[in-house]
Amino acid sequence: MAKLTNDDVRSLAKEWGVKFIRLQFTDIFGILKNVAITVEQLQKALEGELMFDGSSIDGFVRIEESDMYLRPDPSTFTVFPWRPRDGAVARLICDIYNPDGTPFAGDPRNVLRRAIQEAGEMGYTMNVGPELEFYLFHIDNEGRPTTNTQDRAGYFDMAPVDLGENARRDMVLILEQMGFEIEASHHEVGSGQHEIDFKYSDALDIADKIVTFKFVVRTTAQRHGLHATFMPKPIYGIAGSGMHTNQSLMKNEENVFYNPTAPDGLSQECMYYVGGLMEHVKAITAVANPTVNSYKRLVSGFEAPVYIAWSGRNRSPLIRIPAKRGLSTRIELRSPDPSCNPYLALAVCLKAGLDGIKNKIMPPAQCNRNIYEMTAAERKELGIGSLPESLNQAILELKNDQVIKEALGEHVFNRFIEAKQIEWDRYRIQVHPWETDEYLSKF
Repeated sequence: MAKLTNDDVRSLAKEWGVKFIRLQFTDIFGILKNVAITVEQLQKALEGELMFDGSSIDGFVRIEESDMYLRPDPSTFTVFPWRPRDGAVARLICDIYNPDGTPFAGDPRNVLRRAIQEAGEMGYTMNVGPELEFYLFHIDNEGRPTTNTQDRAGYFDMAPVDLGENARRDMVLILEQMGFEIEASHHEVGSGQHEIDFKYSDALDIADKIVTFKFVVRTTAQRHGLHATFMPKPIYGIAGSGMHTNQSLMKNEENVFYNPTAPDGLSQECMYYVGGLMEHVKAITAVANPTVNSYKRLVSGFEAPVYIAWSGRNRSPLIRIPAKRGLSTRIELRSPDPSCNPYLALAVCLKAGLDGIKNKIMPPAQCNRNIYEMTAAERKELGIGSLPESLNQAILELKNDQVIKEALGEHVFNRFIEAKQIEWDRYRIQVHPWETDEYLSKF
């Protein structure tokens, strides 16, 4: 599909009767922000002349250096299908620029663009196919989200057991109207848990789509009187929500991960890419699993990967190689969760994979046993390490990994670390209900 130009955006806005346009971008945590303008300001916006105050956005700049420019990417233009046709509302995702015309180092989209540029210099483009899980919960009488669901369905169940099916159907229809090619949607393992998968594309397009996907899912759930959450582990004792991330590299329209002459059909570059991911995955975890709550999901026994291994057969390792070959050859990183900033998460994955290719980092032998059933001694003997067990451990790993630090850039790295250290300290000093239940009467 051809990329839209500024002229296309102007004519489409007129054709669709667009009255308002939301200029969207994310802060360093992936939280969607927007500046709303009327269609009369569209020309000014497309020329990159609209300013906003960057000092009010998490992780951007101090108040004395607050002026930022929004440059809309015309290829991201879309109209919100749930708004009235008369006075329609559209959106454009923007890149952030400094007043001197240089890309802003703290813009997450710019972080991903830098990694994509590095891949391009090596002759590669990255394709990504994400699988996002989420929960649908009821809201209380005051409109606040709860963790209650009447849904008692399980994996791949259908209505009437799955009470979220109507909401999920509307989500799929709206996403399709906004240009998504939906490949599958189904109920997941947990009560009230769902998954919607859309077709792979290049990394920047997919990061934009993940941000849009979360916005659409939450908006549609709200219209059904439900709350959609991408929190990694909303309820103790049931499966958390992941964002399995399928990755491949292309060169001259060929999938470089595929080698038909290799015994398993996997190229040397694919192996090096896996090696790079495994080499840097502990630091990647801070970015791909960026909340205190993320580490309540990364525990053994709930389908989440915690052991650093790879396999083409079973689903317990961190990296799985799906069976399809040819253009569909890909690796699936199973640790990320949907609370991450997709621009940063894809940037650090790509950077790690490229480092593996550059430095010919071979992964250890694949592990086809169920790692969850192994003893600690067996894992140690096979050299199978574990992901960080807390946000604090992940921050320490990130601080010590120069490759991932370089991927983020100094600005994002410093502000990300600072914010996450504060988040950990705030959590660490809290007294949680579990502690009072466990200790108050005992001691």
